[in-house]
Amino acid sequence: MAILTIVAHITAKEDQVDLVKSELVKLIAPTLKEEGCVNYDLHQDNENPAHFMFYENWESRELWQQHTAGQPLKDFGAATEGAVEDIHIHEMTQLS
Repeated sequence: MAILTIVAHITAKEDQVDLVKSELVKLIAPTLKEEGCVNYDLHQDNENPAHFMFYENWESRELWQQHTAGQPLKDFGAATEGAVEDIHIHEMTQLS
C-alpha cells in the first residue's frame, strides 16, 4: 500500500498566533512516536505568520486515523478552542 501524505493547513486567529503555534509544536514529539508516523513536519508561512502547515507521511490511512482520534489532538483542540480560524486537511497519494 502507498504511503498516505497529509497536508494540513491551520490558520490561527490574528491575536492567537503564539498560542496556536506553541500548541502545534507540542504535537510533534508524541506524534513522531506513534505507530505508522513516517514524518510530521510543521511549517509557518513567512508572510502570514497565522498560517501553519503540517506535512505528514503515514504508513496507512488507518494509522493516520488512529492519530486523529488520539489524545494529543484532543488536547490541542481543548487548548486552542476559539483560537483557530480554519483547518483544511488534504489526504494525498504521491504519484512520482
